[in-house]
Amino acid sequence: MQRGTGLEQRIDAIADRMLRDASESGVRAGLIEFTVFVLKQAWACAFGAALLLVIVSARLFYPDDAALARDDLLTIAAVLIQVVMLALRLETVRELRVIVLFHLTGTVMELFKTDMGSWAYAADGVLRIAGVPLFSGFMYAAVGSYMVRVHRLFDLGFSRYPRRWLTALVAAAIYANFFTHHFWWDARWVLLAAVAVLWWPTVMHARIRRRVLRLPLLAVFAGVALFIWLAENIATWAGAWAYPNQVAGWEPVSISKIVSWFLLMIISVVLVTWVYPPAAPASEHPASEHPGSEHPASGHPASEHPAPADATPHLSHFSAKGTSFDVTVAEKCDSRADDD
Repeated sequence: MQRGTGLEQRIDAIADRMLRDASESGVRAGLIEFTVFVLKQAWACAFGAALLLVIVSARLFYPDDAALARDDLLTIAAVLIQVVMLALRLETVRELRVIVLFHLTGTVMELFKTDMGSWAYAADGVLRIAGVPLFSGFMYAAVGSYMVRVHRLFDLGFSRYPRRWLTALVAAAIYANFFTHHFWWDARWVLLAAVAVLWWPTVMHARIRRRVLRLPLLAVFAGVALFIWLAENIATWAGAWAYPNQVAGWEPVSISKIVSWFLLMIISVVLVTWVYPPAAPASEHPASEHPGSEHPASGHPASEHPAPADATPHLSHFSAKGTSFDVTVAEKCDSRADDD
């Protein structure tokens, strides 16, 4: 796992010890890999899940006549969540920089969209800019937090990733369309077509422990957009904000919003790639360059260089900043978390 925190490295080491004497094709290994996958996905969602829990709890338990406005409470809670994650080294400084960028990008959009009446927040509270409470930016930051953490937790690699300058142009056009469609032609379907053309060949390689998942990247985008839409339904039910059709009473968010979230995903991905440049999967590096290393896609040592009998059986092959290197599980456990 690239640049893992100390806690994440210890969890990986435990999983590796459990897999050490498990057959690759056995049920036990499959269950361990599935458990690690679920835990990593949950951990990647930690910031967003904590914020959503606070939003729901405020709806259920926070008194309406409290001296502190509920939106101000949510803002304070969001800041505390971020501070705690950083103080306990559950999140790196590098990730925080990306999250702040998401926060600023989202807040600018919020200011415009609320002014245009696309959605609205409660009118009370002082921790706000114009009609936008400051906690709203943290909801975009939650998406950013997931994106950067999942990239690291699963050692993501990409086959046939498009040129970054092309992806940046499409992302900029998508961001602009969120504003300009109020005054001009809505180009979202053209932009969707452009996204499909660019990312259609791209395959994402996500390493769990031994196993590597290979998924079409467009399908991953769609899955994350659907998940965000479900979270949005929970947040609007809890009164975090309201769309025009929800003012008289809550009703499910329009399914068409999945398209909006899909396009927002593209902006998120492009922002992350300028901090974590998309790298080819480890399986595409020549095995001869890494004697004794484990082939991540198969879980077996490279045949050209068999490992000695007393060698540590599990090696993780990483690629960082264009340099490949091998790290044993024991070394990973002893390494200090990289907080930049």
